[in-house]
Amino acid sequence: MTATTRRALNVRKTSVAGIAAAGAAACALTLAPHSAHAAEPVHSAPHSAPVSVSTVTAAQHHGEKAAHHATAAKKAPGAKRADTVSEIVKSKKYGNDLNGWIRESLAIMKVKHIPGSYEGLHRNIMRESSGNPKAQNNWDVNARNGIPSKGLLQVIQPTFDTYHVKGTKHSLTDPVANIVAAANYAADKYGSMDNVNSAY
Repeated sequence: MTATTRRALNVRKTSVAGIAAAGAAACALTLAPHSAHAAEPVHSAPHSAPVSVSTVTAAQHHGEKAAHHATAAKKAPGAKRADTVSEIVKSKKYGNDLNGWIRESLAIMKVKHIPGSYEGLHRNIMRESSGNPKAQNNWDVNARNGIPSKGLLQVIQPTFDTYHVKGTKHSLTDPVANIVAAANYAADKYGSMDNVNSAY
């Protein structure tokens, strides 16, 4: 082997060693970036290991995606927890009629996890009081015992006191308080006001 051939081989070995060293350094930098590079996107070096780089890139992508979803959840209008009972009562966004009383009651029932539907409440109200919040039963056994049934869903005072929902008015004849207390009672005794089809 001539001196010229030996020099050419040495140059070639040095170049290969330099490329390998550069690739290893790039790979190490990609896998474990220091604080100055932590926020920068990951770029693969020409000779870095593709599996390692793709793993890091995927992990970074999933981390960014999770952060994005967390931020979006905070901003989403539906992400806010349901209003409290007192906020619903104070909102004044429901009409002062049977439809409004039922809708307000359903909003409160949702917050308090009391089952029942518009149809179930309306059907029972129409049977019990024809939609009159001042209706009072003066002839049944409760009336004879001095505790007449009153209000939209004809509730007696002891039942109202037991099943009254905090945040609603503490008045037996208040339409919303009467509906919600009656629905709370029906949920306890029958599973839901929807299951009530006669005197309860």
